[in-house]
Amino acid sequence: MIAVRAAVITVSTKGAAGQRTDESGPAMREALLAAGHEVLSAVLVPDDIAKVANAILDATRAGANVVLTSGGTGLSPNDVTPEATRRVIDREVPGIAEALRARSLAKTAHGMLSRAVAGAIGATLVVNLPGSPRAVRESLEVLLPVLPHAVELLAGETGDPALERVPFARRAARSRDDDVVWRDEQEHGRRAGRRSARSCR
Repeated sequence: MIAVRAAVITVSTKGAAGQRTDESGPAMREALLAAGHEVLSAVLVPDDIAKVANAILDATRAGANVVLTSGGTGLSPNDVTPEATRRVIDREVPGIAEALRARSLAKTAHGMLSRAVAGAIGATLVVNLPGSPRAVRESLEVLLPVLPHAVELLAGETGDPALERVPFARRAARSRDDDVVWRDEQEHGRRAGRRSARSCR
């Protein structure tokens, strides 16, 4: 079984500026540790798309296979966590976000206002959680039981065996710009190969 190595990111402009005590980050950390998981890091970042996206990528590069964010998922103009997350993930895992919203809706109708997303960057799972400590704990009651299986699937342990032979560094996170460059280089190589083949005829 693959161990869960988590990173915790609290998204709060006031928290990052030291104007508000972060309670959501410690709530995530405590719940993860209580479940027997490792917490590699816990950081505070402001409500800024680039900074949130970079914090997620930094966590994956540091070896986290689960990244949990808290805050910035509502309808306020400053709530940009979903946009930052979509900027860096390779694919969404909508079932997780739907399950967390369902849990929130069981408590309050305001749960339908959440725009939180979940997705994967290579072998790392990224999940947006609400901003309040109580909502974080309630969400983790739903999420924690599936984390071990999720990281195994992403690592290829119970999925495609071929993924197990791909070094982690090759499956590590790339920014969207890097991904575009990589794809352009691949296409350029294929075109060059076709030109070379025609010249040999």
